[in-house]
Amino acid sequence: MIKAMIVDDEPLAIEILDTYIRQVPQLSLVASCGNAVEAHEKIILEKPDLLFLDIQMPQLSGISLAKSLDSPPMIIFTTAFPEFAVEGFELDAVDYLLKPISFERFLRAVGKVMSKSAQPTAITGEGPDPSHEFIFVKSDKKLIKLSYGEILFIEGLKDYVILYTSQARIVTLQTMKTLEEKLPESLFLRVHRSFIVNLNKIHSIHSDDIEMVVKDKIRQIPVGSNYAEKLQRLVNRRKL
Repeated sequence: MIKAMIVDDEPLAIEILDTYIRQVPQLSLVASCGNAVEAHEKIILEKPDLLFLDIQMPQLSGISLAKSLDSPPMIIFTTAFPEFAVEGFELDAVDYLLKPISFERFLRAVGKVMSKSAQPTAITGEGPDPSHEFIFVKSDKKLIKLSYGEILFIEGLKDYVILYTSQARIVTLQTMKTLEEKLPESLFLRVHRSFIVNLNKIHSIHSDDIEMVVKDKIRQIPVGSNYAEKLQRLVNRRKL
């Protein structure tokens, strides 16, 4: 059962979503709020798994509410304004519904939530391969979908970062700290204040640098003194 919560300043929008939610046996509506300020307290109290979150609301927008949550639940943004879609997906929203919302489109969004929350089966004991997961990166006025397995390493340049793949360099307005927090620790390691590497893509390690293969050429990545110990521990666990 997925605990859902509606946050919208339009009573009619709440009524429609309430009706839709009640028609899906896997969803349970735990609360409805008419503004984001009230919702912030309810989220802490009810701990929903899923928010149907309107973007444009008085006092505090849905975007601001999502950013204020330390451990946000899954979010489906609902709004009448398509121009907010990019910012919504940058916050890792599961989906983005444009009003008026049809029941068919609602079900498609809920299907994504169910897929995202599904657990690996206990029979095999195997989880999903994290390298097949992905992020959307905003670059050149569009969102580029990148699977984790495509990313070789990341280089930070002040307020920008460059994500290197075997085919391209993707520049985006982002901080290294934010990326480090979003990327899975099982795949990525920060080895310098300006570099994060994909552990699966390391070619070789020297005393003070890492070698990566980029377009059939060796690229040397420096290892900062503050990050060397963590890298060494990882190497020792896997060293023959």
